[in-house]
Amino acid sequence: QVQLVESGGGLVQAGGSLRLSCAASGRTFSNYVMGWLRQAPGKEREFVAAVSWIGGRTNYADSVKGRFTISRDNAKNTVYLQMNSLKPEDTAVYYCATDVTSTWYSGRFSHWGQGTQVTVSS
Repeated sequence: QVQLVESGGGLVQAGGSLRLSCAASGRTFSNYVMGWLRQAPGKEREFVAAVSWIGGRTNYADSVKGRFTISRDNAKNTVYLQMNSLKPEDTAVYYCATDVTSTWYSGRFSHWGQGTQVTVSS
């Protein structure tokens, strides 16, 4: 059974930084794409970033390019999201996600965690 547990969320002022972590368990994740989604109040869940199983290929939503960095440590079954230059519009619940049917992001994830709240004050 796939389990994804996020941590690292919190309250930060605009311009600040946060680092989210996601501990994955239940299987070996080194072959699968992993990523992050987010959902702001009143909005649909949206893609944030993805990283391929070898860690060398990444993809970002336009809204976070140049500010967020996704990385993974396959030995630890952990994926990270470094968020810099945070803006109030980044406020959302952030979900760690994976697709156990694919090595790369194809527009969907098959599993995601419970989420961690990120709040950016102006």
